[in-house]
Amino acid sequence: MRRDTPPWDEGPVDLRLVPLAVAAWAAAAGAVGVPGWWTAAGVAVCLLGAAVLLVPAVARRFGGGAGGRDLAGPRETRGADMGRDSPGWRLRATACAGVLLCAAAGATSAGLHAADLRRGPVPAAAGEYARVWTEVTVTSDPRLTRPRVRGDSTAPVSVVMDGEVTRVGRSDGSVHRTRAPVLVIVPPGEGREEWLRLLPSTRLRVGGRLAPPLRAGEPFAAVLRADGAGPPRIVEPPSAPQRMAGDLRSGLRKATDGLAPDARALLPGLVVGDTSRVGPELRDAFEAADLTHLLAVSGSNLSIVLLLLVGRPGRAHQVERGGLAPRLGMSLRVTAVAGGALTLAFVVVCRPDPSVLRAAACGFVVLLAIGTGRRRSLVPALAAAVLVLVLYDPWLARSYGFLLSVLATGSLLTVAPRWSEALRRRRVPGRLAEALAAALAAQAVCAPVVVVFAARVSLVAIPANLFAELAVAPATVLGFATLALAPLWARGAECLAWVAGWPTGWIAWVARAGAALPGAELTWSGGWWGGLGLALLTALIVLGARRLPYRGPVAVLLAALLLVVVARPAPLARWVTGWPPPGWVFAMCQVGQGDATVLAAGGDAAVVVDAGPDPAPVDRCLRELGVRRVPLLVLTHFHADHVAGLPGVLRGRSVGAIQTTALEEPPAQAAFVRRTAAAARVPLIQAGPGEERRVGALEWRVLWPPAAAGAAAGRPAASGEPAVSGPSAAAGVFSAAGRPSASRVASGGPNDASVTLLVRTRGGVSLLLLGDLEPPAQRELSRAHPGLEPVDVLKVAHHGSAHQDPGLMEAVRPRLALVSAGRDNPYGHPSPRTLEALRAGGTRVLRTDRDGAIAVVGAGRGLVAVPRGW
Repeated sequence: MRRDTPPWDEGPVDLRLVPLAVAAWAAAAGAVGVPGWWTAAGVAVCLLGAAVLLVPAVARRFGGGAGGRDLAGPRETRGADMGRDSPGWRLRATACAGVLLCAAAGATSAGLHAADLRRGPVPAAAGEYARVWTEVTVTSDPRLTRPRVRGDSTAPVSVVMDGEVTRVGRSDGSVHRTRAPVLVIVPPGEGREEWLRLLPSTRLRVGGRLAPPLRAGEPFAAVLRADGAGPPRIVEPPSAPQRMAGDLRSGLRKATDGLAPDARALLPGLVVGDTSRVGPELRDAFEAADLTHLLAVSGSNLSIVLLLLVGRPGRAHQVERGGLAPRLGMSLRVTAVAGGALTLAFVVVCRPDPSVLRAAACGFVVLLAIGTGRRRSLVPALAAAVLVLVLYDPWLARSYGFLLSVLATGSLLTVAPRWSEALRRRRVPGRLAEALAAALAAQAVCAPVVVVFAARVSLVAIPANLFAELAVAPATVLGFATLALAPLWARGAECLAWVAGWPTGWIAWVARAGAALPGAELTWSGGWWGGLGLALLTALIVLGARRLPYRGPVAVLLAALLLVVVARPAPLARWVTGWPPPGWVFAMCQVGQGDATVLAAGGDAAVVVDAGPDPAPVDRCLRELGVRRVPLLVLTHFHADHVAGLPGVLRGRSVGAIQTTALEEPPAQAAFVRRTAAAARVPLIQAGPGEERRVGALEWRVLWPPAAAGAAAGRPAASGEPAVSGPSAAAGVFSAAGRPSASRVASGGPNDASVTLLVRTRGGVSLLLLGDLEPPAQRELSRAHPGLEPVDVLKVAHHGSAHQDPGLMEAVRPRLALVSAGRDNPYGHPSPRTLEALRAGGTRVLRTDRDGAIAVVGAGRGLVAVPRGW
């Protein structure tokens, strides 16, 4: 064997510390969220059990003469081995006692930490939802919440940070000193940038209202919702180490200002976990490709830098050591000190919060593998790190991130080396075998945990991680070099950042390309049962792979099959799934509690009406339908459940124009549409009553809302817009007697300003799309168009709510009625009364919450609706 060959075969893995770590972990996870007396009872039971096991073993060990040795002959010894006096029994009893003692320690630590959250004036004031003023020490970096759609509005983006209350004053004048961790929420406003620039250890004076945590088991005594949105009032500046770390992080951000958008957002995240520039779209791409571990501080960040110091695995214990250390004349002891200094600097710069400490601990375990190549001692080291971390911070016991970190590190230490050797025996090149084995092992072990809270399986995770891994090391090393050089030479740091931007851009491209594939993600049942099911399936696949004959050809066949499933060529996908059905003329996407409908315009073009509440579902729907060109996107009104998915429609498609209603309410959503359209360089136009348009096989007329300033009816189409013809609003489509005023519509709110379209295809199918019109506007629509004829398809207004006008339903008498609603939505949509009224008129009703996406096919008597199903 060559001298630099790592000693893979070191005998059985030492697992003695694993049960101790698991016991402490499980006990801490259970004790964090239960009442204190349950924790005390559990600790007492564990201690009593340990005493019952230990006392006889210790008495037997030290109570039998000659130092406790058994002087019986061979026959007596063999007999004793079967009883409580045997050394084997004493060893097992001691091991079980150790497990019980570690469980007691984990539960005790969790109980004490949880009790701290229930003591003092802060929890009491939170229970009363009291208004207070506080002095808060910031303990984390401020961060922005992700925009989320709640009903028809978007939750405001707030600044959130962890803090520790040291003084609290109430309205009665009482002031108390305390130490209570809180979650500080700052509403949006003018001072947001100043809040985001705060550093940990800064002491603030914050007034606001206290509230209890939303869920039991949260590591906070209360939630502090700050008053107003002005700049923070600083009582004491941050400490010198935090200022130094802040300067380094700020220098890295400034050095990356000139990079391409993806590299500018991603490089600080790769180096120090600063994801403040990572937008929702890029984050969604990393989640779909299972690359989110690259956006968080992890042990791999530290390991890559230390790899330069000590060389590749298995070389540090040899005379011919690798890395920079021997070339700089550093002994092993000096190398260890330098590695410790780098680890300390890593913790300071990346913030010494629990996630960074967890990453440093796991990175230290991987560092042992790099330095010694001895994997037999690494599992005990990992178990010891888990034990110490859980006892130090029992909240980690309930952290999915902690669980994923430990599982990934354990798989790299135990499973990956064996799979790598198996691949080598099958003539896979060494480096490729190591990378492929690591990706396979991490995915096999971590995917069941991801399913528990994400309810999805990424089918591109392994190739995405393999391709991204090519650039992670150079991007990380160059990023750390930029971080260190920025305070000394800004221009040099910018040059280094420019070089680092190339591998960083590659990683972002891999994530986006993987997420864009039609079969990138597979929906899976969430929760613990879903995770257990995937774990069993993974185990069956692994066992089957070991016993299959002709594993090479079978592996190639399975890889080809996976490639087909991920790429999903349109003809093959349609043949296998039957979706979309050939000749579809109209489709209603399944986007949850919102609206997104598609009108086929011929070839790969379609007119899209509304975009739903989330970019991902509407993007997936349009990809499945084969839509690449959108001559016109109509946003019926500005409620979030109709416009928040706009980036999904724009993603990878040419959009000619975006048409909206004239009533720009709510203002925040209207501003979002303007910003998004401007960023994509897509013109915005307003719908005018009576406006007629034509594109491909489609013709339609705008029936509603009534005339308003800025309507685009009658003007020539801009480049890329569908043609406009027919009477305009000014030509008197509405009669003087029947025309409602714009002020009456505005008084009805955004719903009653919904753009309503009467569509006809060349095959003769007629469709009425009502947006979210309420009964008053529906009645006005009927009066404005007394000659409105029956239609083939009705898009039921407002997700099938109970608020419908019977007169309009009677006038249009649809053959098919389609309802877009989310599963188990809190609004009771669609209303049973509305469904019964439609069915009583002979209408067939389909709904996305039960039928999934729906496509309309055919014409005349051959008109049918085809549900995709779940």
